[in-house]
Amino acid sequence: MPSSPAPTLVLGIGNILMADDGVGARVVEELEKLGDRSFPASVDLVEGGTSGLALVDLLEGRRKVIVIDAIHGGGEPGSIHRLAPEDLDERGSAAVSLHDFGLPDALQMARQLGSAPTEVVIFGIVAKEICPRLELSPEVARAVPEAVKLVLEELAR
Repeated sequence: MPSSPAPTLVLGIGNILMADDGVGARVVEELEKLGDRSFPASVDLVEGGTSGLALVDLLEGRRKVIVIDAIHGGGEPGSIHRLAPEDLDERGSAAVSLHDFGLPDALQMARQLGSAPTEVVIFGIVAKEICPRLELSPEVARAVPEAVKLVLEELAR
């Protein structure tokens, strides 16, 4: 029988092959470098890529989910916004997420299935460049340490 997921999930979403779209995965990579002793067993770190429908399974059984993803607009490239799921719904998934079946869709489906997390915090990092390239733009790369700090602060709450 599979074990239950950790109550808290830190989920980096994005495509690392498309420059700033991969910022969520890059933040999770930096968190992983901190080592297991930095996180209790109650926390899972996951690079979700462009998971689409698989996000629903990742959300199941979680109490708290912290998501890091690239967003369109909302300020200067590299600026970080703390968002709630309601913020995504108001602006529409196409206006916030860079993915076809994104987080708002996964959260709505999880709610319908009765498996939605109790608490969801989203750190949206404003993208500058979405193009075929492995590196983040300088502005977004400079935001990664701050995003790591924000995630750690959120985990400490």
